[in-house]
Amino acid sequence: MQVRKRDGRLEPVDVNKIVRAIERNAVGLELVDPMRIATRTISGLYDGATTRELDQLSIQTASSLIAEEPEYSKLAAQLLCTFIGKEVRNQDIHSFSQSIRFGNRHGLISDETASFVDANARKLNDAIDTSRSRLFEYLGLRAVYDRYLLVNPETRDAIETPQYFFMRVACGLTQDAHEAIEFYRLISSLEYLPSSPTLFNSGSPRSQCSSCYLLDSPVDDLEAIYERYTDVAKLSKYAGGIGLAYHRIRAKGSLIRGTNGHSNGIVPWLKTLDSSVAAVNQGGRRKGACCVYLETWHADIEEFLELRDNTGDEARRTHNINLANWVPDLFMKRVKNDEDWSLFDPKVVPHFCDLYGEEFEEAYLAAEQDGLFMRQVPARDLYAKMMRTLAQTGNGWMTFKDASNEKCNQTGAPGQTVHLSNLCTEILEVTSKDETAVCNLGSINLGRLVKDGAFDFDRLGEIARTAVRFLDKVIDINYYPTSDAAASNHAWRPVGLGEMGLQDVLFQLHLPFDSPEALELTARIQEEIYYNALLTSCELAEKNGPHPNFLMTRAAKGQLQFD
Repeated sequence: MQVRKRDGRLEPVDVNKIVRAIERNAVGLELVDPMRIATRTISGLYDGATTRELDQLSIQTASSLIAEEPEYSKLAAQLLCTFIGKEVRNQDIHSFSQSIRFGNRHGLISDETASFVDANARKLNDAIDTSRSRLFEYLGLRAVYDRYLLVNPETRDAIETPQYFFMRVACGLTQDAHEAIEFYRLISSLEYLPSSPTLFNSGSPRSQCSSCYLLDSPVDDLEAIYERYTDVAKLSKYAGGIGLAYHRIRAKGSLIRGTNGHSNGIVPWLKTLDSSVAAVNQGGRRKGACCVYLETWHADIEEFLELRDNTGDEARRTHNINLANWVPDLFMKRVKNDEDWSLFDPKVVPHFCDLYGEEFEEAYLAAEQDGLFMRQVPARDLYAKMMRTLAQTGNGWMTFKDASNEKCNQTGAPGQTVHLSNLCTEILEVTSKDETAVCNLGSINLGRLVKDGAFDFDRLGEIARTAVRFLDKVIDINYYPTSDAAASNHAWRPVGLGEMGLQDVLFQLHLPFDSPEALELTARIQEEIYYNALLTSCELAEKNGPHPNFLMTRAAKGQLQFD
């Protein structure tokens, strides 16, 4: 019986070779049985089987045992890492610089990044630490292999190993070898990771590294609506997550004076958007993603809440876009008091979108007093429909308009209004018809910072400072699919530094999630991140000057989040 090697050669089967290969990957893993994997792999042999097939069978067998013994996740990851290494070396790629050179020849790496790597090849190659790939669990490495590694355009084989991938991301963000190596060491340790767009696109000819784009509602005009479709498609093409407001589009039944007809409302427009989001995926790596926000006073709110239902008229259903409610405090007061809620056509009350707090309440009550509403519904009935949508579809989550505007740093000047949040509802930025808000995100992995039974706050501060510096770099090196996004990002220079792995920390320290000790630790972690992020931001401002819109922020008035 013979097996076919990756280079096409046939050679006699050597079962001991299979056993030894699995045992090498199991070094240091005490709770796995390499022979169990080897036996299953050998049983899959047939004359002419490829070594690639045997490697894949070993990986699948190990991954199938994870539920039985979690340590098999490490073995499966190591087997997959070895598989990726063979795939890369089979294309005559034996170093990081060779990987970059190969990618540049095939149009995957920018000339600027390729030149930088070529000039610093020895330093960068020497900095690669292959042992760090042992930090991966199987599902994490599987996601890296399936989505993040650059692949040969013709064979679809990976052209970079996990460590080459991390170094490529670092080199795409700086032209300083020392800084690149510093950032490589940080992200390859899995202590911090940039957002997916940065991981996808850093170092590429179109280095769109920003995570989220927030687009204000188009005005109620045919050209403006279709222009928004185009903007969403361009941003989604390069892996941006989309938040889109639809507050300004007139409601169903509203008179169209130009044609003397009546509007069909927002649903047909969102149906078209839904198809566009499905058609334009994120660089072929994942589905496009968009969340549409609608204010609770909009007369189409009830139909909006039915968009994700699995029953009803398919022409009025959307299955790709996400839905979010942009809720004013006044609505919740009406729910609490069991009062009626008035629904308006935004064509009649266009100023509602740009008001919040007391100004919104005054305008709303005045319009209600003047009888400008299309209809009224019991506030609790509408709230019940919102809850039904959330429970049955997982969509229609609530974001509170007044609190969002009051806490946003960018609403420090009159006329600056937050109209929505993003796809994941973790950022709040000002938008307008000429300004697409952008955010550059990264996340600290808290679970990696428990050392000898204690949380390492000093290391957390170091990571936060490095992360902010590199998030700031994204703003300058970024490729912007639209001019509105470029103008906004350079004017505000927003960055979002988050965290993951808090529960891992509590597990490692044996702290119940709701214990006083856990609450105190959690607060201290947030304080450490916030302080060091602000400290680094101040240092950048001293070096480069404040961002152009600084005087329009709450921070310029001395107001920080804890104020």
